[in-house]
Amino acid sequence: MSRNIFMEEALKEAQKAAALGEIPIGAVIVRDGEIIARGHNLTETQKDPTVHAEMNAIRQAAAYLGGWRLTGCSMYVTCEPCAMCAGALVWSRMENLFIGTMDPKAGACGSVFNVAENPRLNHCIHVERGIMQEECADQLKQFFKGLRLRRKRGRNHPAAESEEIKE
Repeated sequence: MSRNIFMEEALKEAQKAAALGEIPIGAVIVRDGEIIARGHNLTETQKDPTVHAEMNAIRQAAAYLGGWRLTGCSMYVTCEPCAMCAGALVWSRMENLFIGTMDPKAGACGSVFNVAENPRLNHCIHVERGIMQEECADQLKQFFKGLRLRRKRGRNHPAAESEEIKE
């Protein structure tokens, strides 16, 4: 299957996050050409800083496979993972990581840090960047544009305080 098909599924997950008022980042995990896990951001909804799209997908994939080693798996994520998520991807032994758009302020897979491909760690992930980059970046831009507009109108949202991704 085409990489774009899986990234489109990750974009659908990001839309679910946006509908909840969450920063719209989505992820899917694929093994043997089949999506085995999905995730989107839930940090505001669950008031938990660890429930990023990537972490939710990793937890779901581990449950599906019955173990924490996600060898043979690939993640498609709409925005470059942070240090926490990149670390979890390395620890889970993810084989491939396909990133939509980069995060120049907090990304840990090539922007600010490169945890995923660090040869000093016990595992390195094959990373490809820019998969449907325009669509992924636009989704984030539109979300933050809406937040800024609501903030101007006096309708603040907790995520408005953390506009960490501005391209």
